Amino acid sequence: MISQTLMEKLLQLRLPAFRDGLREQISNPQYAQLSFEDRLLLLVDLECNRRLDSRTKRRLKLADFPMQATVEDLDFSPERGLERRLVLELSQCNWVDQALNILVSGATGTGKSFVACSLGTAAIRLGYSVRYFRTARFLLSLTRARQEGSYLNLLRSLSRTDVLILDDWMRDPILLSAAQDLLEVFDDRFGKSATIIAAQVPVSAWHARFPDPTLADALLDRTVHNAYQLPLLGDSQRKLRAARTLSHT
Repeated sequence: MISQTLMEKLLQLRLPAFRDGLREQISNPQYAQLSFEDRLLLLVDLECNRRLDSRTKRRLKLADFPMQATVEDLDFSPERGLERRLVLELSQCNWVDQALNILVSGATGTGKSFVACSLGTAAIRLGYSVRYFRTARFLLSLTRARQEGSYLNLLRSLSRTDVLILDDWMRDPILLSAAQDLLEVFDDRFGKSATIIAAQVPVSAWHARFPDPTLADALLDRTVHNAYQLPLLGDSQRKLRAARTLSHT
């Protein structure tokens, strides 16, 4: 029998998985064949795995991805131009430790968001913090923070985020104030944190879309020159999925 005092103390110590595992060991005679050290190791592993799973779920919720996406679910068909070796290397997240960036580009529907989110999920699994934003909403949140007096707090929060994902980059015109805000964000993160940018607009056209060439030079210096590039090819994945669905009806 397990004493109620022991179970209460395990609860106070916030060891719920350890407590559940102990109940299982007491009720299952097979565990009696194991040494004390082996049984203790199983309980500790159980608690560690439960905590890791809980942290991963919290970070996934905070990241606010628009979809569930993992590297395991990526389509590496040759016509997509997605290099399997490079993507699998990036999923190990050494680029995060090195504060490098990833630029995912391609036409509408080619799966840029899915690739970005899958690499973000890989980073979360390895213990990094990730935030996902659509660029237009991200810029709006910066503007509102400035108006409400919380701008510096938001910048500090973003600077502490290991991986920042900006989707639909350059989809809409960039105002001068927005470009200045982006430079503030990238200045804080440069050399310290990593960023994933997903854009329909080719990287070669980014400079001309900024309202000021000096700001453009500064932003590209902090985003492009220290980045891996993943250009996606082929037809829209949405179009292909719709065609497959119709073919089976």
